[in-house]
Amino acid sequence: MSIQGKNYIGYAMSAEGDRIFQSYVPAQDNFLPEQFYSATIEETNRAMELADKAFEQYAAVPADKRAKFLIAITEEIMALGDELLERANLETGLPLARLQGERARTINQLTQFAEMLWEGSWVEATIDTAIPDRAPMPKPDIRKMLVPIGPVIVFGSSNFPFAYSVAGVDTGPALAAGNPVIVKAHAAHPGTSDLTAQAVVKAAQRTGMPEGTFSMLYDDGFDVGAALVKHPASKAVGFTGSYKGGMALYKLAQEREEPISVFAEMGSVNPIVILPDYLKNNAAAFGKTLAGSVSLGAGQFCTNPGLVFVTETEGLDDFENSYKTEIESTASATMLTAGICKNYNRLKGEVFEQENVTALAVADKVSPAENQAQATIARVSAKSFIAHPKLHEEVFGPFSLLIVCENTDELLNAVSHLKGQLTATLMAEEKEVEGYPEIVKKLSKISGRFILNGVPTGVEVCPSMHHGGPFPATADARFTSVGRHSILRFVRPQSYQGWPNALLPVELKDSNPLGIYRLINNTLTRNQV
Repeated sequence: MSIQGKNYIGYAMSAEGDRIFQSYVPAQDNFLPEQFYSATIEETNRAMELADKAFEQYAAVPADKRAKFLIAITEEIMALGDELLERANLETGLPLARLQGERARTINQLTQFAEMLWEGSWVEATIDTAIPDRAPMPKPDIRKMLVPIGPVIVFGSSNFPFAYSVAGVDTGPALAAGNPVIVKAHAAHPGTSDLTAQAVVKAAQRTGMPEGTFSMLYDDGFDVGAALVKHPASKAVGFTGSYKGGMALYKLAQEREEPISVFAEMGSVNPIVILPDYLKNNAAAFGKTLAGSVSLGAGQFCTNPGLVFVTETEGLDDFENSYKTEIESTASATMLTAGICKNYNRLKGEVFEQENVTALAVADKVSPAENQAQATIARVSAKSFIAHPKLHEEVFGPFSLLIVCENTDELLNAVSHLKGQLTATLMAEEKEVEGYPEIVKKLSKISGRFILNGVPTGVEVCPSMHHGGPFPATADARFTSVGRHSILRFVRPQSYQGWPNALLPVELKDSNPLGIYRLINNTLTRNQV
């Protein structure tokens, strides 16, 4: 399948603008030949109008047919074969093995949503039957379920060209819920996005979805994204990226005549706290494990462990030596873009400008190649960490700061200065956990996922996963971008009061023709009313 470089507006391709850009190859510091046309405002509006028109039709498509659409997307993505992986490898610098895993994860995500649609209970159908002779007032028949909200804007993410991009964690649940999706492709991997968009369009045509159910637009700037968010037909936004980018979109969404939700994941430092007994018993082993987590994927994960808290107790020297040895033997790795690499080195430099910050370890002392990052571990006292808020901020890349506390009281004080995070990790012996309730309470309060004796990198796609967290990690801590519950971002409750059975949605009819679980008069059942 050849890369087109044009905008996908429903089933048509369009290239009306005069702004073009090319794919950059970070490992080679050069550009690929294909040209990509940034969408014009007219093309952007056309995509939105088409999505708005398609919404009523697509929302009415039966769940089993939407499920077939999602499965068709997985089939078309897999049909691209190595071409998709090789293109992503060129555009991101990510190794093929990592990309194979990410593609499998994306297929798994879409398949899970298809299975959820086939089963059907996700709509949370709730029925309270009438009691006409209730005194002093009759009780009406009231029924409720989740319904789609309308066109959803999805911003592709730089660090996950499949799982958080064109057919990823925002597009999948939005389509599953019955919403048209307009993707703003990430300019760092436009060819990968192009191939994936072709797969989605082909799947939509194969399964008879209304035109406008899916569109994808290019832009290497900010105009198209802003126009999509501000368009009156847009009903929600999915975004994974920087705090600055997420808050800019959030502000635009709140300034609209009709404000809409921006489900933004905006970064995290994912603190790890190592308690004394665990440090004493596992110093060398955990130093090795932690180094692997920090350097994994050139540190370009939102769950990268950016802050590690320890106390000056037995085992600290062994831990530092192990951590240092492992990091120093880590090879430099290509980052996603030249801009990300430049920003990594800048932010890392700003950390070392702060008082009392020293280098514990730097990977691969040989000068790195173009756009490669050296894994780096810095060390600072808790007092300096507390005094310098700059040290609390994310450095996106293979970097982590070791905060050394005099005792656990100072450790609690240091942790208390942290803001909302995607994850927090406690490394502790089982009996040790009960001895530090305030630390446990604090880490739980600031995190979306609280981990005991593990590293935060690696996000399992399953119903129990919550990938979100208190602000500023995300714009809304109540929602996850991973797992079946991520669909809740793109639906709303709708109650029906006093409606005759024949006119109700199929999910709420007395006979329960879909055989789904429903809450009937406070009893969860598959029975008929």
